Amino acid sequence: MQSTPLWKLSVCAAFVLLGLQAEQKGLAQEVHPVNAERVSAGEYQIPNTEVFDLKSKSGIGYRIFVAKPVGDPPASGFPVLYVLDANGYFSLAASLNRLGSRGANRGGIVVGIGYPIDGPFDMQRRTFDLTTKASAENLPPSRGGRGWPESGGADLFLDFIQSELKPLIAKKYSANSSNQAIVGHSFGGLFVMHVLFTRPEAFQSYIAISPSGWWNDYALLAEEQAFTTQVDRLSSPVQLLIEVGELELSQDEGPAAALAPTPASKRFGTTLDFANRLRELKAKQLTVKYLEFEGENHGTVVPPAMIEALQFAFPQTRRVSPPAPSDSPLEK
Repeated sequence: MQSTPLWKLSVCAAFVLLGLQAEQKGLAQEVHPVNAERVSAGEYQIPNTEVFDLKSKSGIGYRIFVAKPVGDPPASGFPVLYVLDANGYFSLAASLNRLGSRGANRGGIVVGIGYPIDGPFDMQRRTFDLTTKASAENLPPSRGGRGWPESGGADLFLDFIQSELKPLIAKKYSANSSNQAIVGHSFGGLFVMHVLFTRPEAFQSYIAISPSGWWNDYALLAEEQAFTTQVDRLSSPVQLLIEVGELELSQDEGPAAALAPTPASKRFGTTLDFANRLRELKAKQLTVKYLEFEGENHGTVVPPAMIEALQFAFPQTRRVSPPAPSDSPLEK
């Protein structure tokens, strides 16, 4: 189990040093000393980042966030980490990458996939993009009783990433097409697992933070079972990191707690059980790592988990905090 107090201090320091209150307009004016020169009248921007809106061929709009390494790319191109729910998580990932990219440790390209909104999450869009189609009777009550948004767009979203976004990033930013990772939290973690199980060749590294395995009465089980029959046929190495907060493993926590027990829920178990099953595959081309963060819940696990995600995606990058154990135990 991974202890977190030092991780929290490190992340807090990152936010303070890099001014990641980018969404708070006019902040410079509010704290502007009397005799100091004002640097900018606009919002704070993370250095070496770009943001642009991109419409898919099917007419769906996305907001793309890109953090670029400093200097010329290596001959093979920069490694890439794709971050889901970028409106909420890109600034964290980009800043941790910047802190860890010093000297010869140059990190990689961080690409955030988000939406043209002002807030951190677009619940309707992310529900559609990050899930497979679900039946209402297989879902817990929605927040506020408004009903669940439309689901089932995961494969369409993956098609956009693979056939439209990746070629654009490769052409514009000198990306290494053979060294690509993806990270997602909650529904994003569910999407990461869906991609690994159905199109494992899409990425070389997969990071699932608190994956919502309960979705549609644990429909992920069927994909997992199909994957296990094909895992020995993987043509190239794939690595998976599953991360979760200790407090999430309780049966009384999260949306799954509102669901009646089903045969599928019993077979799936906890995120720890899920990770154990994948670890036990011992496939030649698949490496599975599991990290559990002590005292963290579904929301608070993201900062320490993102630190590990960056190290996992860009192992040449120097850590921004004390090193974790080389491999956390899968059993308590």
